[in-house]
Amino acid sequence: MAKIIVKQVRSKINRPQDQKRTLESLGLKKMNQVVEHEATPQILGMVRKVSHLISVEEVN
Repeated sequence: MAKIIVKQVRSKINRPQDQKRTLESLGLKKMNQVVEHEATPQILGMVRKVSHLISVEEVN
């Protein structure tokens, strides 16, 4: 399974509670924090939900 690197690039201040919880469930608690995940359908759905707050790169 492919891996992706997710980085929070925008603040979660003034965002709906569900978007804040999605960022936390991805493991992002601070700005510019980077986490690595498997590209499962569940993770990709969370990434799609907060795509305006994060940047995503695929790892080979």
